Amino acid sequence: MYGWIWRHLPGPVPVRVLEALILIVGVVALLMLVIFPWLEPMLPFNDVSVEG
Repeated sequence: MYGWIWRHLPGPVPVRVLEALILIVGVVALLMLVIFPWLEPMLPFNDVSVEG
């Protein structure tokens, strides 16, 4: 998959590296700002019960 993305990025190697970094930052931002906040209420991490 990464090879396919690398082959389809336009430009010489330095431009491809910059484009790949921009893609990585974009995916991380999408995950942190949209996907994870939407998913958090469905995760069981907040269902903590302590029996005493």
